[in-house]
Amino acid sequence: MKILDWYILKRFLLTYVFTVLMLEAVLIVIDVTEKIDDFNHPDLTAWRIITEYYINFIPYYANMLSPLIIFISAVFVTSKMATHTEIVAMLSSGISLKRILRPYLIGAVLIGILVFFLLNYINPIANRGRNNFEDNFVRAKYYFTEKNVHLKVAPQLYVYLESYDIVSRTGYKFTMEKVVNRNLVAKLDAPNVRWNPDKERWTVPNYKIRYFEKAGERIEKGQMMDTLLRMRPQDFESQHRLHEKLTLPELNAHIDLLRLRGADDVEIFLVEKYERMTYPFATLILTVIGVIVSARKTREGQGFQIAMGFILAFVYILLMVISRTFAYQGGIPSWLSAWIPNVVFCLIGLWMYRNVPK
Repeated sequence: MKILDWYILKRFLLTYVFTVLMLEAVLIVIDVTEKIDDFNHPDLTAWRIITEYYINFIPYYANMLSPLIIFISAVFVTSKMATHTEIVAMLSSGISLKRILRPYLIGAVLIGILVFFLLNYINPIANRGRNNFEDNFVRAKYYFTEKNVHLKVAPQLYVYLESYDIVSRTGYKFTMEKVVNRNLVAKLDAPNVRWNPDKERWTVPNYKIRYFEKAGERIEKGQMMDTLLRMRPQDFESQHRLHEKLTLPELNAHIDLLRLRGADDVEIFLVEKYERMTYPFATLILTVIGVIVSARKTREGQGFQIAMGFILAFVYILLMVISRTFAYQGGIPSWLSAWIPNVVFCLIGLWMYRNVPK
């Protein structure tokens, strides 16, 4: 790598880190102001707030704002070089714009790889800690209040609960039915079903199983039975932003489970999965556009170029939010909603690259 590459790459990455730290500091101040009353709790200390909440707060917002941060970093570095006529000097010496873009793209690839691993493996763990803290000290305590719960726990197996208590992990008026070719072949009834944490299975007391056979109905009764179902106590706990708490393998497994159950909210998890895949590509696209936007020295100065960078970055985020909403409502496929912002800005970037003076 040549001196030019190191020069631009170092400034680009340092600006990215500085922008992350600056925005995080602003967000933390705003968040503290909003939650100051919640933090006034006898069980909370400053150390606990920092280690249990803000240490998990930082990666969440760093990734959420990564399109804005990468774009602003590219605009700031390039516009400053343009103001000092460094870009003009490079172009005059025969260095093409394509060559100038190389260190930016190297930096964008490094950041994209980091963003991918943070989004899929680090952030979900941090989000669990942040959400657990908010559940305990910020949000109202969650209670499972749904009645007449129906779940598909296997291809031919259906479960019904009249109600469920998340404290005792007990479901009441439990029914499990096996249906083959739309015919009911067996049905289990029990007054309740309780989760056994030691065996990690459900315990069914005083059960009665009815088998519907060609020869007639056969009944089997018992005092206690342990059963392994694709149903966990976590299914009845708060689902608030659950899609953000799952690592990539967990997210794929949860999507398969929701599809098996025929759940309505599977699109939320599909959109989350595809957006995690597209975020690294966004770093490349927005970096290129940021460089092109700010490569020319303008009369309005560096401030105008940075302002334009903010506007374009917010347009990208707005487009992402709009396409995500359409996917949640089933208007467009979830994979398409994740790619729409990137495709639109990729076309904008290609048009700008073809028309910018080189």
